[in-house]
Amino acid sequence: MNRRPRGIAPRIDIVVPDSWHAIYAVVKRIPKGKVASYGQVAMLAGLPRAARLAGTALFHGPPELVSKIPWQRVVNAAGRISYSEARNGSDHRQRELLEKEGIEFTAAGVIRMSKYGWDGK
Repeated sequence: MNRRPRGIAPRIDIVVPDSWHAIYAVVKRIPKGKVASYGQVAMLAGLPRAARLAGTALFHGPPELVSKIPWQRVVNAAGRISYSEARNGSDHRQRELLEKEGIEFTAAGVIRMSKYGWDGK
C-alpha cells in the first residue's frame, strides 16, 4: 500500500482563475512609491465592479504567485490599509513595506491618493 508518512499533508495544486491572473498582471505594473485601490486594479484587469475579487485574489492567492508581485501597493478606495485579524499581521507588514517605499501616512493612517495614487499608465 502506498501511504504517506503521518503528519505530512498532501500537496494540493490550486487552480488559479484567469481573473486572478489578470489582477496579478495589473498589480505587477504598479510602480514603487505608488498605490492603487482594489477597485482600480479590478477595473484595469477588465473586471469592473470587482474590487472584492481583487482583494480575494491577493489575500487567498497562492503564496508562490502573490509573493512575486507588489501586493502591498493595493489599498482600499479611501487610501487606507484594510486591517483585519484574519490577515495575521500582514496589514502591519503592508504599512512597513509602503513606508520603506517612501509612502507617507497621515496621523489617521490614510495615504493621500492625490499624491501617491497610481494613474494606471
